[in-house]
Amino acid sequence: MMLLLFIPIGITVNLAEKIGKILEREVPFGEVALFYLDFTIYFAHLLFPLFLFLSVIFFTSKLANNTEVIAFLSSGVSFSRFLRPYMIGATIVALLALVLGMYLAPKASKGFNDFDYKYFKNNRKAVETGSVYRQINDNDFIYVSSFDAKNKLGQNFSLEHIVDNRMVYKMSARNIRWIEKDSVYRMVDYVKRTVGVDGDILESERRKDTVFSFDLVDLTPLEYIAETLTYRDLNEFIDKEKKRGSSSIGRYELVKYRKWSLPVSVYILTIIAVAVSSQKRRGGMGVNLAFGISIAMVFVFFDKIFGVMAEQSDFSPIVAVWFPNIIFGVLAAYLLYNARR
Repeated sequence: MMLLLFIPIGITVNLAEKIGKILEREVPFGEVALFYLDFTIYFAHLLFPLFLFLSVIFFTSKLANNTEVIAFLSSGVSFSRFLRPYMIGATIVALLALVLGMYLAPKASKGFNDFDYKYFKNNRKAVETGSVYRQINDNDFIYVSSFDAKNKLGQNFSLEHIVDNRMVYKMSARNIRWIEKDSVYRMVDYVKRTVGVDGDILESERRKDTVFSFDLVDLTPLEYIAETLTYRDLNEFIDKEKKRGSSSIGRYELVKYRKWSLPVSVYILTIIAVAVSSQKRRGGMGVNLAFGISIAMVFVFFDKIFGVMAEQSDFSPIVAVWFPNIIFGVLAAYLLYNARR
């Protein structure tokens, strides 16, 4: 019910902001409708635990204000028994969040981000920037100083073929461009040096078209590519990027660990919500909601801060993802202990 109440508000706010660009670019209605379907799934998954948190506070506060919680406990029902239906509900929601995060949310994220960059950002910053040096198979290493995804053009390209720690040959070019209609790479100022025992052999051409085993995504993967992969595909992608020496492993692993931490946070936030709102307070539901929203904001703050640290530094992604859950897990245990008393 909380999702049904807030998601339309989110869609309305987003549409009010984007309607000018949608009309200006004459985006087909079908694409807009599909975008907002992806938008709904994307943000529902993102805010799933927080909506559950507020829902539990709202519901339990109503019970407490009607002195029904006191009636439960004074009739001999233990607090653990009172908590059991909440945990059963949290288990159902956690399983839904797990399935959503593993399979549905990645597809929605791809559609959401592709549409956003295509129509609203003109493909700006859709790819990771900076130089790329990576291993593409057991023997070949490629390098470009920069890559323009829009024009499919890389600068200062080189490919090194190494066998048993010995360079066999090296190709280099001032730039390399993907020619889609011919399905080839075009190199300008091409030079190939083959290392020989009696001397090196040099080959050079002003322009050379050829085929390579690597793809465009090997030169510059999308910034949001990890969000668009199912759990199995994400694991394979991370293993592949580790072998290539990618500098964005922390970002990819952050997405991976969050798929598991989100269902756990459902249990933690449910316990906190019940413990906070099960007592009848003078200020009524408003006090409980204010306290609950404050806790939710602190939780999101911790999650974002540690997430940025993991993306931008060598800070461990697994610590960044689980640290907020550990801190709030301790808080949940403390509040539950006091509520039982």
